[in-house]
Amino acid sequence: MKILYVKIKKAFKDFYLDIEFEANHEILALLGASGCGKSMTLKCIAGVETPDEGLIILNERTLFDSNNKINLMPQERKVGLLFQSYALFPNMTLEQNIAIGIPKSKNNKDEIVKEKIKAFSLEGLEDKYPSQLSGGQQQRVALARMLVSEPELILLDEPFSALDTYLRWQMEQELAAILNDYYGTTIYVSHNRDEVYRICDRIAVYNNGKIEVINDKKSLFKKPVTINAAVLTGCKNISRAKKINNHKVFAIDWNMELICSEVVKDDIKYVGVREHHIDFDDEIKYIDIVNPFELNIIDFIDDLFNKIAVLSNNNGAPIYMDLTKGQFKKIKNSTSIDININKNNILLFYS
Repeated sequence: MKILYVKIKKAFKDFYLDIEFEANHEILALLGASGCGKSMTLKCIAGVETPDEGLIILNERTLFDSNNKINLMPQERKVGLLFQSYALFPNMTLEQNIAIGIPKSKNNKDEIVKEKIKAFSLEGLEDKYPSQLSGGQQQRVALARMLVSEPELILLDEPFSALDTYLRWQMEQELAAILNDYYGTTIYVSHNRDEVYRICDRIAVYNNGKIEVINDKKSLFKKPVTINAAVLTGCKNISRAKKINNHKVFAIDWNMELICSEVVKDDIKYVGVREHHIDFDDEIKYIDIVNPFELNIIDFIDDLFNKIAVLSNNNGAPIYMDLTKGQFKKIKNSTSIDININKNNILLFYS
């Protein structure tokens, strides 16, 4: 049984939001570039914005139905929405900010607040105001306030965007633990592929107001299906392509003929390969060599923990390859390199 069903349309000046998806007991990521409709989707589900038409159902309750003129108020939807800014009340203490989220029907408010303060490691900060709290502390307060309202659905909109790198990692781990204990559905908006991969179960890829593809995270990263999905999941090597035969494609920008394991359709548009899927050195001895090339080394780029080689075939467009530090030492003074592109790792795109 699907927990959440969303099918909505809404017109904007720059794009038209037209999406349909469902989610169960899982963490579903909405991944896409800024301004593609991810945050607007959350606002429509939460009732902050109203779609032009469509249907939103949560746990068999209709939150919005344009045909039957149903549009529940945000407080009636049992949905928790965490904005990037956390939206804490500046004139309320930490304790008061959490307490205000508790349903009026609850009689043990003090007990609930104390329980959440302990669970979120906020002891000793009860009387502090939001301006006196760090970004991480503010986020924990916002999460605690959201969870005491007992939402049936959690909506997270770029929850780590305001945090520095160290705190971002720390809070990501804390949030992941919280969401693992939450028996409900979470919709997670982000444009950070690494964050999405670590936290979420499935990913819906947005592009200009539409969902291009939705799949479990491992399948999506292995086979992104569309150019936009490939770029969003970190593929740096993409070339225009044309079919040669059922298992061979010509990469126009790289000036390469590539043998593929997958059948090449007539309407092939692009071909891609991830930078860590290009083999060389000792790796080639243990694989099926079907796409060997001697490529010119154009440059090396410093990455945080490794190096990236910038390669070219007969003055074609750059091809990027990940190197360990040990591999870099072997070729740092070379002008060319022998590589192989495994046919099983070649990505074919038709849109």
